[in-house]
Amino acid sequence: MSSAFAVEITGVDKVFNAGRADAVTALTGVELTIGRGEFVSLIGPSGCGKSTLLRLIADLITPTAGTVTVNGKAARQARLDQEYGIAFQQAGLFDWRTMRRNVELPLELRGVRRAQRRTRVDEMLALVGLADFAGHYPAQLSGGMQQRVAIARALAVHPPLLLMDEPFGALDEMTRERLQDELLGICARTATSTVFVTHSISEAVYLSDRVVVMSARPGRITAIVDVDLGARTEQTRQSAEFFAAVTEVRRALRGSGAAATEPAAT
Repeated sequence: MSSAFAVEITGVDKVFNAGRADAVTALTGVELTIGRGEFVSLIGPSGCGKSTLLRLIADLITPTAGTVTVNGKAARQARLDQEYGIAFQQAGLFDWRTMRRNVELPLELRGVRRAQRRTRVDEMLALVGLADFAGHYPAQLSGGMQQRVAIARALAVHPPLLLMDEPFGALDEMTRERLQDELLGICARTATSTVFVTHSISEAVYLSDRVVVMSARPGRITAIVDVDLGARTEQTRQSAEFFAAVTEVRRALRGSGAAATEPAAT
């Protein structure tokens, strides 16, 4: 089944502990489409359901109502077919496996033959600039390098969609900015669609084609800000267009009940 969209979310509600006294409505009436090759960030106040929405796309949890389609397939089928790669704030690498063997893991699980795995892992480590560290273990690498390995692992099966939940949140500012540039380069070279959860207005604007602003719980989409900054360079963050987009997102967050300071919301 083909689709013009990488992700289609229609009428999605999510209630945790439905039918119980402690039921929590996390999301309500969410409607969103994400185009192929598009980079979209989700931003909003703490507890607004950003990560919940990402997990619904990944079929790690299921909606209470509505539908989630990934690359023209039901989210569950897309997960079974490994239509996406996923990366979280913590790199989640296995300490006892080398960088090569960490990146190789999803290929092993998919039954890819050893020679093909080696070729693919070499490609992925080169893509994230870590070809010389294939034999190293996680404890021997910095936090930023570990995150690059996590991204390489997420991309190892060449998924058409990349899901990222605050992957740079624990990093220092300089490392974070460098990895933002590397991520954009990787996505451009692989034509990967990306859904990116962040608490930072500037990060969302710098990375994205569109920034999706969500309200406080129960989470719903209150605004979508188009970002047209062209190719990102060192000068982008100092440009008037960048600051104008940051201001637009901040105003949208203020209207949704989120704090208007930077960083915006967790």
